[in-house]
Amino acid sequence: MPQEQYAHRSTLSSNEGPHVYKVGIYGWRKRCLYFFVLLLMILILVNLAMTIWILKVMNFTIDGMGNLRITEKGLRLEGDSEFLKPLYAKEIRSRPGHSLYVQSDRNVTVNILNGEMKAVTQLVTGSEAIEAYGKRLEVKSNTGKLLFSADNDEVVVGAERLRVLGAEGAVFPKSIETPYVKAEPFHPLRLESPTRTLIMEAPKGVEINAEAGSLEASCRTDLRLESKDGEILLQAPNVKLPQLPRGSYSSSGSRQKVYELCVCPNGRLFLSQAGSGSTCQINTSVCL
Repeated sequence: MPQEQYAHRSTLSSNEGPHVYKVGIYGWRKRCLYFFVLLLMILILVNLAMTIWILKVMNFTIDGMGNLRITEKGLRLEGDSEFLKPLYAKEIRSRPGHSLYVQSDRNVTVNILNGEMKAVTQLVTGSEAIEAYGKRLEVKSNTGKLLFSADNDEVVVGAERLRVLGAEGAVFPKSIETPYVKAEPFHPLRLESPTRTLIMEAPKGVEINAEAGSLEASCRTDLRLESKDGEILLQAPNVKLPQLPRGSYSSSGSRQKVYELCVCPNGRLFLSQAGSGSTCQINTSVCL
C-alpha cells in the first residue's frame, strides 16, 4: 500500500512539471503601441519642420524678427508696418534720408496726456477735416520766427504778407486791425460792406492810394467826407461834378435863398449868396 501511494505521487509530480509565465505586451496591444510611438515621432518631426519653417519665413535672428530690429537706441522697423492696437512711444522717426508716412483707413489721432492721463492737446486727421484741440496753436519757420498763432483771445499772423486767393475775398464779421492793405499787382482792391457800414479809422490818418489806376467810392444813400480839425484837400488838375441838378427860373415861383460856389486861388471852396451878378469877389476875406 505505501509503495502504491509513493508511485502515485511520483507520477503526479512528474506530470505537473515547472510552469513558465510570459511577461510583456503581445498581440494587438504590441502593434497599437508601436503605432502610437511612430505617430508621436512623426508629429515631433512635423513640429520641428514647422518651427524651422516659421523661423525662416519670419526671419528670426539674434537682432530681431523680420523687419523689426533691436538696437541700442530702441526698435527699428524697416518697410511698411501695421499697428492694430494703440502705439505708445517716446519718439518716432524715419531713417536718415527717408520720409515718414502715417496711414490709416479712418483717421489718425495724436493725443498729449497730462499727469492725470487726460488729453490736453489732440490732433485728429480724418477723411473730411483736420481738427486740432489745445490751448494755443503756433506755426513757426525754420528760423524760429512766428508765422501763425491762435488762442482764445486773438489770432496772430506773423508773416510779412497775408494773401487771400479766394474769388470772394476775405470776410470779417467784426473789426480788423492792420497797418497796410494791398492788392496783388494788376488786380483791383475792393473794400465792401454789403449790408452794414464800412468804417476806416486811424489816429494819425488814413491814406488811400492808387498809383496806376483810379479810385472809386460808391454808396446807395450818402457819401460823407468830414474833417473835424483839419481840411479836405482834393489835388487834381480837374474836379468835375457832372450830375449836379440844374434849376429853372420862374418869376411866379417862391423866392428861395440861392448860393453860388466860389473858389479861392489856394483852392478853398466857399458859398456866397447869389445875386444878379457874381458875389464871390465881395467875400474875398474868406480866402485869407
